[in-house]
Amino acid sequence: MSTTGDNSKKALVSALNGALADTLALYVKTKNFHWHVAGPRFRDLHLLFDEQAAQLIGTVDLIGERVRKNGAPTLTSIGSIGNATGVSDQDDTSLEADTMVKELRDDNRKLHDRLNEVKEAAEEAGDNATSGIVDDWIDQAEERIWFLSQTLK
Repeated sequence: MSTTGDNSKKALVSALNGALADTLALYVKTKNFHWHVAGPRFRDLHLLFDEQAAQLIGTVDLIGERVRKNGAPTLTSIGSIGNATGVSDQDDTSLEADTMVKELRDDNRKLHDRLNEVKEAAEEAGDNATSGIVDDWIDQAEERIWFLSQTLK
């Protein structure tokens, strides 16, 4: 394989592991908010956050397997996830519901941006399978962003 091919595959694996980290971190944050949301919209937000968390965890294995199919190791620990994610921790369990929704919307936007990086890197590396499957992940992120944005109106 050429140096260019090696570099493009490394870039793809890096983007995939970044998306894996962001997805796992966003899953944990979404479940945190699912457990701690309170107020008059409790039921609706509790269910929305749970649906979104289930969607996120549903992609984790797919992302990890794309890394492995590219011959590279995945993230291996909470520390490696923390080092690779752009999603910030949120330990405040008393946030207002709208603050939770805004954070999740913004973090889903970060994941969306990372998934676009995966798409570009997959195309650069000539990995058609990853390029195709990431379209579904991007669509799911766009739907989550849309739902969360509409909830704030």
